[in-house]
Amino acid sequence: MPSMNTFHRIGMGAALVAVLSGCASLNYKMQEKFLGREKRDILVARVGKARDAQQDTQEVFKDALEQFGSVVKFAGGDLQKQYNKLSAELARCEGRAEAVHTRISEVDRVARDLFKEWAGEARQFQNVEFRRDSEAKLRETQRKYDQMLAAMQNAEAKIEPVLSVFRDQVLYLKHNLNARALAALQDESAKIEMDVNALLKDLSSAIAEADRFIETMVD
Repeated sequence: MPSMNTFHRIGMGAALVAVLSGCASLNYKMQEKFLGREKRDILVARVGKARDAQQDTQEVFKDALEQFGSVVKFAGGDLQKQYNKLSAELARCEGRAEAVHTRISEVDRVARDLFKEWAGEARQFQNVEFRRDSEAKLRETQRKYDQMLAAMQNAEAKIEPVLSVFRDQVLYLKHNLNARALAALQDESAKIEMDVNALLKDLSSAIAEADRFIETMVD
């Protein structure tokens, strides 16, 4: 019959695994050491999280655009309440933008280390054919990764300009809680809608690239 110490060790081990698995910002080297996870698997997981963050960002910006549209068409009533709603949407957008940036950085960090490790291991082959095959696969994986990363970074680059416009509109409304302010916002609504739609399109492209990259890595 297992002793209490055995149960204690098992419990502590399970708790450690849960903590290490659940911490999004955990250094992946600790995941390798304590969970036995390969860099390749960690990269796939992080690409998936970056893709999910971009999907969430799409939804948040769609909501913000709808909220902005409802505010500029506001016929009358409590403008302070409308401002509060728009300000809350802006805060959500800023939060998602930060999440996207963090996820992409985490992806690139582990990818660079993976490719460095892969290249080093490929050079260890004494069999020339094996080495060439490994290096060819590395180059192809890097090519697909670079394509995916470029799509993600391109979409991310579109986020801040949209946020900047949103911030201006929210601040302007805050300083001018009257009908004239709404009229001024209406003049900008078409441009904002165009910018947001362009951002959503780029996010869709980045999400598709992430899905393709994950598929190649798990084949």
